[in-house]
Amino acid sequence: MASAPSGTPHTLADILPSVAATFGLDPGNPLGVAPNRDVVVLLVDGLGAELLARHREIAPTLAAHVTTTLTAGFPATTATSLTSLALGAPCATHGIIGYSFALPDGDGPRLLNSLRWKLDSATGEDARGQFPPESVQPRPSRLEDLAAHGVEVHYVIPGYQRESGLTRAAFRAPGTLHPASTLDELRTGILTVANHSDRASRFAYAYFADLDANGHLYGPESPQWLAMLADIDACIADLFAELPSTCTVLITGDHGMIHADTIIDLDTCPALHRDVRLIGGEARVRHIYLDSPAASADAHAAWTAELSSHATVITREQAIDEHWFGPTPPTEVIASRIGDLIAVAEGSAVLIRPAAEPLESSLIGHHGARTPAEQLIPLIATP
Repeated sequence: MASAPSGTPHTLADILPSVAATFGLDPGNPLGVAPNRDVVVLLVDGLGAELLARHREIAPTLAAHVTTTLTAGFPATTATSLTSLALGAPCATHGIIGYSFALPDGDGPRLLNSLRWKLDSATGEDARGQFPPESVQPRPSRLEDLAAHGVEVHYVIPGYQRESGLTRAAFRAPGTLHPASTLDELRTGILTVANHSDRASRFAYAYFADLDANGHLYGPESPQWLAMLADIDACIADLFAELPSTCTVLITGDHGMIHADTIIDLDTCPALHRDVRLIGGEARVRHIYLDSPAASADAHAAWTAELSSHATVITREQAIDEHWFGPTPPTEVIASRIGDLIAVAEGSAVLIRPAAEPLESSLIGHHGARTPAEQLIPLIATP
């Protein structure tokens, strides 16, 4: 069984508690972030620590300013990681337990795609009315804490994300939007946050998507992915050169990525659908929801036999007992979102569903599981 990476005592969820400490909110500062008037946290989607370390020559600025390596947390997927970042807590606490997961709905459970906040699939109907984000994830974010403490909150993100279901669930706090989809817009937005003459403190959350997109479409370490990494590094070099000393920028990722080389089509395996009501998650981590708890032993045996060495299959109870989703036991509501069984891909295998997930099943790069390639992310800081 793949285990969580060792030697990395800190996680993505430690970043905002450390930032809050610099503004006088928290007594602890686990990452030792130095106080400053303003702080920007930039999340580069798909920036894995192992990938960056292998390509230092392409990204010399990023590589030279790595201060430590963090773990993303399980599962290593964007919706979960962004919520863990925003709340300063793992998904056993916040409940966004994967790319898609089951929520109760009338006569039976229904899948919520938490990244897109859609029902049943990434292209389903908008779920914000039926499952309001603030109800699915009701805990306050650290951004709300900062705002209540008098810190101005800003967002340097693509404009469409500001009112997305995931942003509402995770970040929650109102703030000034600086729309940014390109690297030029990202740099300009961060500098706009940092360049002000008053003494009020500002916090900005910034996000850039294209490294992850190129990794999914062409594969991590493909020419397209490497070119994007080089462009990001050049942008950060320019940003660091222009940034006033009154602003600290912290850069991290939400997960790494692997190149899929063993494709397992779950829809062609009838034994995997016996007594199964829903299959959620994504290609590296599957949540399997059964018709009845009584079917657990037979379904566990069938999935274990069918997937063989390509995936580890465990029960919900084992995952909770072993703290896969975080050290604090989940509430009953959150525990019910976890599959009766969880299938976690090993090596470079992916567990695809082409009929239900045609786009996701066509991707080359994937993430979510417990390998260091997916779990380890860098923390990069301004000099």
